[in-house]
Amino acid sequence: METDARPSPSGTQWTIAADGHEAVVVEVGGGLRTYRHDGVDYLDGYEADELCPGSAGHVLAPWPNRIRDGAYTFGGRSLQLDLTEPARHNAIHGLVNWVRWQLVEQSPDSVTLGYELPPSPGYPWALRLRSRWSVGADGLRAEHEATNRSGEPAPFGVSVHPYLQLPKVGVDELTLRVPGRTRVLLDSRLLPVAATEVAGTEYDYTEPRPIGDAVLDLAFGDVVRDADGGSAVTLAAPDGSAAVHVWADGEFGWWQVFTGDTLTGERHRRSVAVEPMTCPADAFRSGKDLITLAPGQTWRGAWGIRPGA
Repeated sequence: METDARPSPSGTQWTIAADGHEAVVVEVGGGLRTYRHDGVDYLDGYEADELCPGSAGHVLAPWPNRIRDGAYTFGGRSLQLDLTEPARHNAIHGLVNWVRWQLVEQSPDSVTLGYELPPSPGYPWALRLRSRWSVGADGLRAEHEATNRSGEPAPFGVSVHPYLQLPKVGVDELTLRVPGRTRVLLDSRLLPVAATEVAGTEYDYTEPRPIGDAVLDLAFGDVVRDADGGSAVTLAAPDGSAAVHVWADGEFGWWQVFTGDTLTGERHRRSVAVEPMTCPADAFRSGKDLITLAPGQTWRGAWGIRPGA
C-alpha cells in the first residue's frame, strides 16, 4: 500500500531548543518558521504544510525591500533584475527566499545553513551565504554572513522578515518603541522619495506609544544606538505585563515596521513584522548605506528576539 508522503512546502525542518526556548528553521529560504518560549509563540509563523505567507521569517538578500523597476547601475554596468513584484513594477526581497539552503552544521540548540548564490544576469556576482540560528537563555540569536566569491566588488544588503506577536494582545493594543529618529517617505509604489524627522509627529515611536489604528509599512533610520552600538524595537502589552524585543547589532542601521494591513484572511493585521535592515529600500539605486563587498570579503551581522517585560 502506497503512502502519501507529500514534502513540506518549506522543505526540511530543523528544531532547535534550549532553556525553554524552541525554534524551527526551514530549508526553503533558510528562514525561521516558529519561535516560542515556555510554550508561548512570539513569532507569528506558519505551519509545516503551509506555503510561507507574507515572507514570514525569510532572509532577504542580497537586497532587502524593493528596487525601482528592478534596474540599477553598479561598477559601470546597467543591470536589470526580474520584476518579482509585478503589480508595482519592482524587484523585491532579494534572490534567496525561495531557494533550498543546505545544512552546514547542527547541534541541539543551533543550526547553520548555507547557500551558494550563483551569478545571474541581474546580479552577476557569486556570494557564499551563511546563517546560524541558535537559542539559549537570552532568547533567539541569528548570525548572518556573506562572502563575495567574485573577482570584482559586489553590492549587498540584507534583512530578515519575522512577524512578532504577544498572546491575547491585538495589534491595535500593542505598545511600540522604534529607536528611529527619521522615517522614509514613500510613493504609491512603496519606494522612497525622501526622509523626514519623526519628532513631534504621529510616527515618533522613540518613546513607547500604542499603535492604535496606525497603518505602518515604514522604514525608520538614524537609529538611537545602545551602549554596544546596536539597537532594538520593542512590542509590549498595554499593562506592561509582557513584551518582546527584536535587537540588532551595529551592522543594521534601519528598522522596517509593518502592521500587516495588506495581508489577507486571518493574517490581516494579526501581528507586526519587525525587520532589521542594513539599508533602506532602493539602495542599489541610491547607494544609501549599501554595502560594497570587495573580492573575498566577508560581511557579518547579528540580530535576535528576546521575550520579557
